[in-house]
Amino acid sequence: MTKLSVNINKIATLRNARGGNMPNLLTVAKDVEGFGAQGITIHPRPDERHIRYRDAYNLKAVVTTEYNIEGNPIDDFTKMVLEIKPTQVTLVPDAIDAITSNAGWDTIKHNAYLKEMISEFKHNGIRTSIFVDPNLKMIEGAAETGTDRIELYTEAFAKQYSLGNKEAIQPYTECAILANKLNLGINAGHDLSLENIQFFKENIPNLLEVSIGHALICEALYEGLEKVISEYLKKLS
Repeated sequence: MTKLSVNINKIATLRNARGGNMPNLLTVAKDVEGFGAQGITIHPRPDERHIRYRDAYNLKAVVTTEYNIEGNPIDDFTKMVLEIKPTQVTLVPDAIDAITSNAGWDTIKHNAYLKEMISEFKHNGIRTSIFVDPNLKMIEGAAETGTDRIELYTEAFAKQYSLGNKEAIQPYTECAILANKLNLGINAGHDLSLENIQFFKENIPNLLEVSIGHALICEALYEGLEKVISEYLKKLS
């Protein structure tokens, strides 16, 4: 079964809108796990507009499943991850002012830098993953960095799938086949939803984990968090 890691950034966005502690991020994380999710994902950004760095530390004491911290490995982010030691760190090349992640790493151009960062995280017992576009050259470059896994950036697939173009899965399948040959674990995330997750999973061999936040929280506004998580788990089984 592909594991479901729920990104709770949007819960923090809602909390921050009023300046208090409602909804309580830690309580939601515990509930998400109680509803069956196999992981919690956060993506703190330098301006702390949703997840705050302090949240990352506080969640360490609460999360009992896999804990995945995503972000650009700037100095503050790297220091935080090395102190918390989550299950996994996912490296994402976000610009400081990015609204959301919008591109994967150029694993050839930044190969030496990624090797250095990945070595540091792995030396501290943290599983590593690199956010990448569905490009065979980028998969080959990722393998050379020593990373444990890649996370396929799925926005292009999701957009085309919503337009009825199921052929958009092809580059992702090809990249997954290559990743398997190169002994890279495969994660995926960005714009995956109840509409497309089963089709995606069925066409990606050995998909280990999906990280889903925005769509899941939007769907939960209508269906309820427990029911939506249950539906994802069914589609991923």
